[in-house]
Amino acid sequence: MAPLTLAHELALLGYDDAGDNRLGRPTLDYGLAGALLLELALAGRVEIVDGRMVVTDPTPVGQRQLDDALTRIAADEKRRKPTDWIGRLAKDLPEQVLDGLVTAGVLRRDSDKVLWVFPRTRYPSSTGAEPAVETQARQRMVAAVAGEGPVDGRTAALIGLAQAVGLDRKLFAELPKEHVKRRLTEIAAGDWASAATRKAIEETQAAVLIATTTATTAAIITTTS
Repeated sequence: MAPLTLAHELALLGYDDAGDNRLGRPTLDYGLAGALLLELALAGRVEIVDGRMVVTDPTPVGQRQLDDALTRIAADEKRRKPTDWIGRLAKDLPEQVLDGLVTAGVLRRDSDKVLWVFPRTRYPSSTGAEPAVETQARQRMVAAVAGEGPVDGRTAALIGLAQAVGLDRKLFAELPKEHVKRRLTEIAAGDWASAATRKAIEETQAAVLIATTTATTAAIITTTS
């Protein structure tokens, strides 16, 4: 199996054991779009210049969703903010990422109808047990937050994504809250990437948080009005 991207790992963490999206849409959609941008930043393909996402190296990464995103950003005549790209890249992205996990044999696709009318698709583990790659991702994150040492860039980026979409409360529920709060701040400020890469990642994580918060607020207003 090819190495998982941050989007694959976030998707696995965002689905429960029954194969249901525990985050809801569009939270997961925006999180996955942010994961693509973070991955491109870690790969040295994009940076933030004057608040806009800029391609610094158009060389393909070798993964379809990442290369599609890179091509779209490079081809756009307008330099856009991370929030703009998150909205543009989110469309149909969950299905693409989940289909990749199904093809790799990590998940399976179960389709049925609720009340014999409403279509529903679930993505449970292909083995019935939590996928090993999901367990590894979770253990890596928990170890980083529970510990005191340096954290690698991919783990730091995934932890930041988990925060942005609200998964951190579940992932680190067994750890002391004050320790988690302090450690998350330390990890975000850590020296795990170049200044330019960290800036791109920080602004993208903030953009994911803004996008998900705005969408959630809009949904609440619509429901209560």
